[in-house]
Amino acid sequence: MANSALAQNIAITGAKIYTQTEQGIVENGTLLIRDGAIESISTDSNVPDGYREYDASGKVVTPGLVGAMTSLGLVEVESWAGVVDASVGDASVSHSGAAFDVSYAINPDSTVLDVSRIEGVTSAATTISYTDYLFQGQGSVISLGEDAAIIKPRAFTVLDVGGNGAEHSGGSRAALWVTLEKLFDEAGGLSEVPGLDTVWEGLNTRADIEALQRILSGDMPLVMEAERKSDILQILAFKKRHPEVKIILMDAAEAWRVADQLAEAGIPVIMNPEMNLPDSFEAIGASIENAARLAKAGVKVAVGMETHNIRLATQHAGNAVANGLSHEEGIASLTSNPASILGVSDRVGSLAAGKQADVVIWSGDPLEVTEYAEQVFIKGEPIDMDTRQTELRDRYQNFYGQNGKTSQYVQP
Repeated sequence: MANSALAQNIAITGAKIYTQTEQGIVENGTLLIRDGAIESISTDSNVPDGYREYDASGKVVTPGLVGAMTSLGLVEVESWAGVVDASVGDASVSHSGAAFDVSYAINPDSTVLDVSRIEGVTSAATTISYTDYLFQGQGSVISLGEDAAIIKPRAFTVLDVGGNGAEHSGGSRAALWVTLEKLFDEAGGLSEVPGLDTVWEGLNTRADIEALQRILSGDMPLVMEAERKSDILQILAFKKRHPEVKIILMDAAEAWRVADQLAEAGIPVIMNPEMNLPDSFEAIGASIENAARLAKAGVKVAVGMETHNIRLATQHAGNAVANGLSHEEGIASLTSNPASILGVSDRVGSLAAGKQADVVIWSGDPLEVTEYAEQVFIKGEPIDMDTRQTELRDRYQNFYGQNGKTSQYVQP
């Protein structure tokens, strides 16, 4: 990626542009990028002097995709603990896990970032995926540019209130919910975090209290993981008890069964729309129409995938469209919806003057499995569309050829 000091002025012309704003879809549009930000979007085909033109005639332009709930930058090879910063064991700084902050652990040189961004993912929520605690710590929203800059640190806190969460709370949801309420009661009952000169032996550590107070004030959303209907109903009841807490529902296999209640409560959902098999007692009511039914009820839906597969999010959104989700909502589930849910819509997730120029030129409809990202821009800079994976692919395609081993092999 080019140095920002040498940022290019760019014109993308002739494209079908999904702005994800009130401007809607601009046919045969021109998008101008200047100094890393979007300058304008119009149907004026005249390119000003000093702009590098990308002819996107017959192609589609969207905002960069926003990956919802990954561990990008924290995980390299999941089977090797030495390159996994997404799990936390025993740590004295926290009793509940609420205090953990992933912004200190992000590795900008992770090859998983390269693989994700050439597929159109330009920013993502990243968080701890496993802890021995009730909470999974505070996640961040990062840019997938070469420096993996943090767009929003401590952007949300994750809490599993399903079966997995119960395992860390005495093995039962009965203990989980009582523990959760007591932790919040203690944090909410304090006007300030106890100072180091004060003896403190509460349920929470000082660092936990600071995090929980941000949740209680509505400053930091609480992402609550749940699959089955009964757990989601408990989340809805929790929202009524704590109306100031901003809740995001994640996973949500049976959410369609309570879609109207979720819409009424204003709780958005991050989900993988293809998780439709009853593969556990938590997801017996899973449906391939989950995303469509939620959106129809007025629930804001974002597509979320695990770390190494966030690059496939367009395929999963496309399958949701094939099963009832509107095409407009399909694009939104990858761009403007996750940006809004994660609180970064002022910078990413849509195309408008002044916004960060995270832009993707697609060969065609991005929700079609045969189409692909031809060029990705992050902060107005065209990224290198080659990765170690594509280089290995090309190397061994030449080595073996289409009809077996050939003499075209070139030593690396």
